[in-house]
Amino acid sequence: MSAGDPVSWFLIVSGWKVVDAEGHDVGSVDEVVGDSGDDIFNGLSVSTGLLGRPVYVPSEQVGQITQGRVQLKLTKEQIRHLDEFKEPATTAEIEPDGAGALTRAEAAVEAPIHSRAERLNFLTRVVHAVRRAFRQH
Repeated sequence: MSAGDPVSWFLIVSGWKVVDAEGHDVGSVDEVVGDSGDDIFNGLSVSTGLLGRPVYVPSEQVGQITQGRVQLKLTKEQIRHLDEFKEPATTAEIEPDGAGALTRAEAAVEAPIHSRAERLNFLTRVVHAVRRAFRQH
């Protein structure tokens, strides 16, 4: 496999370079969103700057994936208008309207819904930015 051969979304890891439709650097992969067990790729959380919040790129807007690089189908301008990435709920259990207080309390303990507030920290983003800068030279 050469550096330009397409690879599966399963291989994408945090820190991979992300480029726009024209091949210009726009950031790095923060997180891969999907279910590898069922081979469902939802999209990517992409860090576009050291201080900014990651944006969500749906899988439909992900183009070619090669080793260490993800090319999007979007222009830089379109990427600027993407929504901030919000971690999806991990699990949820829907109870009928008539469920008692004890049942609802048990469900909250057994299947809590929370989102991950922690993303790539500042230092990690600096490391990714430095790596991208050295790869370009």
